[in-house]
Amino acid sequence: MSHLLSIDSLSRDDIDHLMRVAAKMEPIAQRRKITRVLEGAVLGNLFFEASTRTRVSFHTAFSRLGGSVCDTTGFTFSSMAKGESLYDTSRVMAGYCDAIVMRHPDKGSVAEFARATHVPVINAGDGPGEHPSQALLDFYTIDKEFARQGKSLKGAHVLMTGDLKFGRTVHSLIKLLALYAPLRVTLVAPPGLEMPSELIERVSQQGLDVEVRENLAGNFSDVDVVYTTRIQKERFTAEMEEGFNLSRDFTVHRAFLNEHCNDSTIVMHPLPRDSRPDANDLDVDLNGDPRLAIFRQTDNGIPVRMAIFATLLKVEDQIDKDLRDVKWFVPETVGVDDARF
Repeated sequence: MSHLLSIDSLSRDDIDHLMRVAAKMEPIAQRRKITRVLEGAVLGNLFFEASTRTRVSFHTAFSRLGGSVCDTTGFTFSSMAKGESLYDTSRVMAGYCDAIVMRHPDKGSVAEFARATHVPVINAGDGPGEHPSQALLDFYTIDKEFARQGKSLKGAHVLMTGDLKFGRTVHSLIKLLALYAPLRVTLVAPPGLEMPSELIERVSQQGLDVEVRENLAGNFSDVDVVYTTRIQKERFTAEMEEGFNLSRDFTVHRAFLNEHCNDSTIVMHPLPRDSRPDANDLDVDLNGDPRLAIFRQTDNGIPVRMAIFATLLKVEDQIDKDLRDVKWFVPETVGVDDARF
């Protein structure tokens, strides 16, 4: 890999390699070991769209490898507000940094940015386009959860629901899952927010068994993973906003899991989830339920993003030789209600 811009640039072997490297990063991500393999390297963290998790996750991953990070957030404080092109910004930043992570509200913008440099560029979300590192950490999470349950990925059933039109995480994830067919994917989206038809056609041709349903009614007892996404109203047109009305029929909550799924179904969400009562996002009544994997999912973002940096900067083979014990206090679990297995 020279850049990570889309799942399209990865083969199954590439993904398997990243998963193996991520597993090696676990002791560092879990604050049990320290490494300095990227000491002296500088990351440019360029976020021109709102982000908390992804921006801090990339920052943390690079720092835990021993590197330093320069952050830019928003257009207002960047030279793009003065009319600078993506090309010029890319070339300038490449002169300062050894790797660049970029988020931008326009689809295809990060790929355009990457064309101006040989410094590794990682797509942290390009509008409604893709979010490849999120798909990789989602896949890593599914693999770990299945291993804990003694399940196999082969023939697994994944339910994707929520905003499948503007949700770039599901666009990347369904492409990734298609590389591991045979798998089953069921898609449930509110009217107007369906998965793009060309993407469904493409992954179906790759061997993914795709079913489209209109709502969450019915039997989902054989679903292994429920992957739900926030309704991204910030990408709505004025016409969409005016005519949109979301019912509770599309909300994943404890009653839905208890009545329609099974005890081993895991629930995932790329976050942020909108926790306001009328948001109809992933319900907070699942907090503390061991089936809720969203915080294990975010924790997994650190070793996966470390693996991406180590692979792009070609230091993955040095990790084992450069480990030391941490010297500070580390709690047994990070969250007060984290599930213990």
